[in-house]
Amino acid sequence: MNHEVNTRLTYKRYIDLIRSALRGDEYDYTTINLRKAVLLLAIPMVLELALESVFAVVDIFFVNKLGVHAVSIVGLTESVITIVYSVGIGLSAAATAMVARRVGEKNNEGAANAGAQAILLAIIASIVLGVPGYLFAGEILKIMGAEPAAIADGITYARIMLGGNVAIVLLFLINGIFRGAGNASIAMKSLWIGNIFNILLDPILIFGFAFIPALGIKGAAIATTTGRSIGVIYQLYHLWRSTGLLRIKMHHFKPQWQILKGLVAIAAPATFQFIIASASWIFLAAMIAEYGSAASAGYQTAIRLIVFFILPAWGMSNAAATLVGQNLGAQLPERAEQSVRITTKYNVIFMAFVTLIFLLFAYPIVGFFIPESEIQQLKYAAMSLQIISSGYIFYGISMVITQAFNGAGDTRTPSFVYFLGFWVFQVPFAYLLHKYTSMGITGIFIAVPVAETLMAIVVYFLFRTGKWKTVKV
Repeated sequence: MNHEVNTRLTYKRYIDLIRSALRGDEYDYTTINLRKAVLLLAIPMVLELALESVFAVVDIFFVNKLGVHAVSIVGLTESVITIVYSVGIGLSAAATAMVARRVGEKNNEGAANAGAQAILLAIIASIVLGVPGYLFAGEILKIMGAEPAAIADGITYARIMLGGNVAIVLLFLINGIFRGAGNASIAMKSLWIGNIFNILLDPILIFGFAFIPALGIKGAAIATTTGRSIGVIYQLYHLWRSTGLLRIKMHHFKPQWQILKGLVAIAAPATFQFIIASASWIFLAAMIAEYGSAASAGYQTAIRLIVFFILPAWGMSNAAATLVGQNLGAQLPERAEQSVRITTKYNVIFMAFVTLIFLLFAYPIVGFFIPESEIQQLKYAAMSLQIISSGYIFYGISMVITQAFNGAGDTRTPSFVYFLGFWVFQVPFAYLLHKYTSMGITGIFIAVPVAETLMAIVVYFLFRTGKWKTVKV
């Protein structure tokens, strides 16, 4: 009888915790129980990026129906747009670190100033990226190895996606501001709203509906950009109307050079950190494109599925960044370190489960998205899915520790590790296996988990030194 009562009480506590996390109730994350703090932040952050994952898979599901050229263009464009993601994530890391520090110090005005200045930087960066991206979309696709027929079909898609990158950058950046303030619920809801609109618009604009003509691959770009823009509008509304810790008003947008300088000091290596990683994936995509559109389409489908499961893990890692930033701001470095250990444990369990799914069910999973007639595309997709997922557990460790460094404002250390891991090892190793062994495309896939494992080992030992605890933000 007592056991049943205890079980019900435990169940109720977890339900209450989930409801509180989804509502966005305010907590002092420098004082509450750490396991509770990790879950309160991780639940909305995981759900936030889970729907982003769904969006990526839904997008490729519909585009696959347009043929391999369309899938190839979407994949190659996404490979280039990862540079935009890198800028957005880099700026987001800077905003999270600075906002979290100010919140930990109980300096809410300073947090608002940091958030507003980060938005200014994001708008400038998106213009610098968007104008050349729109003007030279065709040349970019050609450099990436796209076939002429694919470029003819997809150049408008690339122009819309690259030219409209402001929605991507702001979506990442403003969610970073909310996460730094500990309001992961708003960050979750903004992505949910944006991606729900994208999922609804995708089939309508791609295939047509009633009086709306079928736009093909161009419709996918319009749906994605429109959905993300709606998400940004929702974010800005809550930043302006907030009654919580973070209230940003017009006077906060007046340039404050000291804050801008501090943000750039964190964002520059953070952006470089993710550009290093994303650019390496561009090179891998270009190598794979040498094997034809079927290989490229299969790989790009697999990457979307990989992202589907990795993004929730990144959501959990973001909880570590917030807790590290706020607890360092409150002068509690040991509590910050403990939060990383707890989050790492949860992430490893999750990634081990994902690895098992991909190893056992790769063909049925990719078969849901790729027509049975595309035998070669199916083969390449399943092969890349199985090989790349073999390093997931180590990737789960490295992503939490990397976000912990970023949350502390130490974006230089993971940037250095990424440079060594991706450019000194992964890209040359993939090229070597691809060109000078009989492995061919299999060698490119193998290089990924090997590099991720080595990087996880390095960041773990650097984390153990504790130097990240002394970084000033």
